[in-house]
Amino acid sequence: MKKVVVKVAVQDEKDKQKAMRAVSSLSGIESLAMELKDQKLTLTGDIDPVDVVAKLRKNWHTEIVSVGAPEEKKPEEVKKENPEKDDAKKAVDNEKKKEKTEAEQIADLIRASKSYYPCYPCMSQPVYYYVTQPENPNTCVIC
Repeated sequence: MKKVVVKVAVQDEKDKQKAMRAVSSLSGIESLAMELKDQKLTLTGDIDPVDVVAKLRKNWHTEIVSVGAPEEKKPEEVKKENPEKDDAKKAVDNEKKKEKTEAEQIADLIRASKSYYPCYPCMSQPVYYYVTQPENPNTCVIC
């Protein structure tokens, strides 16, 4: 998830609507906001900033201001009463993850070998032979 801030040279409300409609057609956008006063368009979601700028540069002058992680509200941290139990649980979870990862690696290897499709040998280009016969000097000149 990314937060992309783009400066777009829009003049009025109609241009703002066109820009927002153009960008909203891209996939992966979760939220979209534009400030006419600052001429900044703020997008959040799984988006590529280059795609956003390419889409907007067709009609308006566009600059990327910033790209980064969105600001998340931090939940209040809960104090833990028994840290020893939590450490034991984490150790057990880590061992299970290691076992799963080994099994997943083997499964991925098997899937990859099954999906391997060998390359067929290339067909060679046919060779054409041209047969030419020299003219017979003993032929009749009149004919």
